[in-house]
Amino acid sequence: MASTVTPSKKSPDRERDASRSDRPGYGRLLRTRGAWTFLLPGFAARQPFAMLTLSIVLLVQHTTGSYGVAGAAAAVTGVSMALFAPYSGRLADRYGQRAVLLPGVLVHAASGLTLTVLALADAPLWALFAAAVPTGASVPQVGPMVRARWGVKLKDSPLMSTAAAFESVTDELTFVLGPLLATALCTAVNPAAGLVTEAALTLVGGLLFAAQKSTQPVAGRSAGGHARVEHVPALRVPGVRVLVVAFLGIGSVFGGMQVSLAAFTESIGEPGLNGVLYGIFAAGNMLSGLACGAIAWKVAPQRRLLVGYAALALTASGLWAAHSVLVLAGLGLLVGMCIAPALVTGYTLVEELVPAGARTEAFTWLTGAVALGQAAAVTVSGQLEDRFWGGAGFLVPMAGTVLALATLLALRSRLAAAPRGRTVARGVGHREHAAVD
Repeated sequence: MASTVTPSKKSPDRERDASRSDRPGYGRLLRTRGAWTFLLPGFAARQPFAMLTLSIVLLVQHTTGSYGVAGAAAAVTGVSMALFAPYSGRLADRYGQRAVLLPGVLVHAASGLTLTVLALADAPLWALFAAAVPTGASVPQVGPMVRARWGVKLKDSPLMSTAAAFESVTDELTFVLGPLLATALCTAVNPAAGLVTEAALTLVGGLLFAAQKSTQPVAGRSAGGHARVEHVPALRVPGVRVLVVAFLGIGSVFGGMQVSLAAFTESIGEPGLNGVLYGIFAAGNMLSGLACGAIAWKVAPQRRLLVGYAALALTASGLWAAHSVLVLAGLGLLVGMCIAPALVTGYTLVEELVPAGARTEAFTWLTGAVALGQAAAVTVSGQLEDRFWGGAGFLVPMAGTVLALATLLALRSRLAAAPRGRTVARGVGHREHAAVD
């Protein structure tokens, strides 16, 4: 009898020790078996989101001499990506990521190269728009796909919040490297070099990522693999619609910063500083994202989102008044540091609000919202920079974040997760019944 009691006393201790070891920590997260097989190729395949808009702006501005035209061409790409991204995510949930990625990266590489040739040939604007549509529509949604794979690997682990932070940091690392690489290639090598490199990275990284079949979520099936899960469109969840508005505001920051920083550095005769200033902005985002993942938060994510977004709106509202490189760099760093908490918390809320079988689609709605906000901001900022004073484009991030904050405050009750009395999410692609209290 005594021998049977001893293990029962040790078992809870072991469980508590395991629970402590599962506390947020990047080291344990990165030791997850099989994680690196999709992380490394996924990093290369994410470059479109970091390089595409700026590469188009720099190329088209070089060939036309107008930031307004360049912004419009980039905006068409962003709008196409925003409109098609949720459908890409829905297809990935239903038929598998590989089935969506393989044709997508091929189309993206071909249409990106076509857009490059047309721009260099001084093609009319309508022709640039015609090539920009498939270029944006075919951008691979690798970030949401990686997040869905983490859901398979970790399921209900406490490391899910760490994974959300890690993915935000990875996104921001691409936003540090992408603009620097695009600016360096377009200014030091050739105006078309940024777009060509982006297409090549997308093709190689996307094909390698698609080849990792063992880590992708099972397409549209339950845990037993025999019954299809009823698909609930992610946008039917009220909280997702609120988060879409918040991410539109974040996109307005990215787009406004890209165009306005390029215009500002050109106006002072230092175009090479564009990538540096944008890199500082993205570095602030990355550093705060690292901090978000390392902290064991006790504050509810809904409250964290509201506080973080208020700080973002406050800092973004001061950009238009900056008239020196140092002041702009400092403000850009602060704005970047305020973006990551909002991004991380928004993606964390998706895990609470959305059924497992629709999470890839939900993630793509959020990334699509960033792209759409960025596209609108690029267009409006370009027009403001062409028609008004230098730095007028920075009014766009201020307006976008303030309006989004007002929406968050008015609809904050929709960010609360519904009681899970019938089903409980158990990863991507299936659900299981839970007991009702």
